[in-house]
Amino acid sequence: MNSFIYLQQEKIKEIIINLGYEVNNVLLYKSSKPELGQFQYNGVMEIAKKYKLNPIEIANKIILELNKSNDYHNVNIAGPGFINITFNDSILIDYMNIINKDININKSKLLNKKLLIDYGGANVAKALHVGHLRSAIIGEALKRLSIELGCKSYSDVHLGDWGRPMGLVLLEIKKRYTNLNYFDENYNGKYEDCPISNDDLEEIYPLASIKSKEDPSYMEEARIITSYIQEKRKGYYDLWKKVVEISSNDIKKIYERLNVYFDFWNGESNSDKYVNDLIDYLNINNYSKESDGAIIIDVSKEDDNAPMPPLLLVKSNNAVSYETTDLAMIYGYMKELKPDEMWYITDQRQSLHFEQVFRAAYKSKIVSEDKVLEFIGFGTMNGKDGKPFKTRDGGTMKLLDLIDMVKEETYKNIGSNIPEEEKNYVAEKVAIASLKYADFLSNRSSDYIFDPVKFTDLNGKTGAYILYSTIRMKSLLNKAKESNIDFNNISVLSEIDRNIVLKLLEVPKVLEVAYNSKSLNSIADFLYEISNLYNNLYSNNRILTEENDVIKESRLVLTEIVYKTSKKLIDILGIEIPNKI
Repeated sequence: MNSFIYLQQEKIKEIIINLGYEVNNVLLYKSSKPELGQFQYNGVMEIAKKYKLNPIEIANKIILELNKSNDYHNVNIAGPGFINITFNDSILIDYMNIINKDININKSKLLNKKLLIDYGGANVAKALHVGHLRSAIIGEALKRLSIELGCKSYSDVHLGDWGRPMGLVLLEIKKRYTNLNYFDENYNGKYEDCPISNDDLEEIYPLASIKSKEDPSYMEEARIITSYIQEKRKGYYDLWKKVVEISSNDIKKIYERLNVYFDFWNGESNSDKYVNDLIDYLNINNYSKESDGAIIIDVSKEDDNAPMPPLLLVKSNNAVSYETTDLAMIYGYMKELKPDEMWYITDQRQSLHFEQVFRAAYKSKIVSEDKVLEFIGFGTMNGKDGKPFKTRDGGTMKLLDLIDMVKEETYKNIGSNIPEEEKNYVAEKVAIASLKYADFLSNRSSDYIFDPVKFTDLNGKTGAYILYSTIRMKSLLNKAKESNIDFNNISVLSEIDRNIVLKLLEVPKVLEVAYNSKSLNSIADFLYEISNLYNNLYSNNRILTEENDVIKESRLVLTEIVYKTSKKLIDILGIEIPNKI
C-alpha cells in the first residue's frame, strides 16, 4: 500500500485523465489557508493554459467528480482555480489505523538504487577533530534515509592511510624505537607487537610534521620510508599495517559513540591496486597527456564560466596525486560494486577537487552517463565569533573534547529521579542527540554556531526536547499496558487530534525532501513540530484518565502512531533513545 497523499494524488490524476485532459503528475500541497481546506491542488491553471480553457470550468468538473466520493468533507475553489480539499474524518481514521499496524506504509514509493556513500574521512595516526563530525553524522543519516526509502546502500569511511604522513609517522617511530625488528632488513622471524599506543600516534605525527618542515634531511628520509610502504617492503609495510590497525580501532570506538558505522573500511591505500591499471587505461585511450613532466587530464568544458584546472594524474616526480587515488577508487567500485550512484560527503571547500575528479571519470568513460557521482558539501561549525570552532588557545578541538563539552552541559539537565549509575549513559545519549539534532537543524550547506547550552535546552528546539517528548509518549503507552487498557483503533478525532493526523500525513513528503536535497533539516523540523503538537494534546487533555473509553482508546492509538513515527525518524537521524531523561 502507498501513502495516503500518494493515493489521493493518483485518484485525482485518474479523474483528470477521464475528463479528457493529459496530466503527468498531480501534487497535493498542505493548504496555505487552513480555513479554506486541509490540502490544495494548484495544477488546474496549467491544464487550462494547455487546452486554452477557463480554469474555473475545469476545476468545477474535477470537484463534481470528487464529490461523488465519501472521502471528502468539503471541496471548493479559490482564486483563479485552486482546489481546496478537506477530508472526512472517516478516511483519515481508516488510514491511521492501517499505518498503526505497519508504520512503514507511510512513506513515498520505494526507490531501487544501489548507492556507495563515502563519508567520515578519518586520518590514521591523527585525532578526529570537530571537522570530522559533520561528515560522519550527515553521511550516516543520509545512508539510513536512503535505506529507509528502498536503496541498497553501502558506506565507506575513506580512511586517510597513505602517502607522506605515514612515512613521517614511521620515521619518528624509527627514531624513538631504534631496536624494533620491523626496521631490521635481515630479520626473518615473526614481528613483535608494536609498542605504540594510539595516544602515542596522536603525539608523534604533529611532532614529525614540524621536524620535516625544519629539517630537509628528515623530510627526505620520510619520503624514502613512504616509498618503502608503497612498495610493500618487508618490515616497513608490516609496521604500517600495525599503525593502521591501532589507529582504526580507536577511530571505530569514537564513531560507535556517534552511532556511526561503515560497511567498508577502505583507505586511500586501497586505491593502490587500481592505480596502474587506471593510468594505463587513460594513457592507451588518449584521455591523459604529458605536461611539464607530469601527466594530466584536461577536464575543462567550453561553457565553463571560470577556468577549470586540469586534473593532475601523476606528478613530475612520478608520485600519484590525491585526485588519482579518488579516481582509482571510483574505477575500482564501478568494476566491482557497480553502484548506480556514488555520494561524497565532505566540506564544501573540496567542491573543485571533486568537480575535477567527476569530470575526469565521465570523460574517460570510467563512469557511464547513466551513473550519478554527487558531491554533498557542508558548511562549518563555528564558535560564537562566527569563525571555525577552536580550543581556547586557538588550536583545533578534538572531537572527543567537543562531545565531552556537550555531555557536561547535558548532566545539568538530567532528572533527579535517574539513579546515579545510569546518569552517565543517559547523559551520553542525550549529548550525542543534542549535537546531531543541532547540526541537522541547519541546512547542510550552511554554517552554524556551536552553543552547548542552547543545544541541550530541554525546552528548546533541541535533540534533548525531541527525546524528552518521545520518551514521554513511550512512558504513557507503558502505563496503559500496565493498567491492562486495550487500545487497538482510532474511532473519533477532536480538532487537536486531527491536526496531529494531518501532520503525520506529511511524513512521506518530509522524507522525499530530505532525500532530494541531501539535507536533514526537513526531518529535524518535522520532529519538533510533531512533538509540539503532541505535547499540546498531552498537556491540555486527559488521556489515561479520560472517562470516555472511545476517546481514551483513540488518543492512546494516536500516541502510539506518533511514537512509532518519531522513533523511526529519530533512528534515521542516527540518534539513540534512552529509557529516561
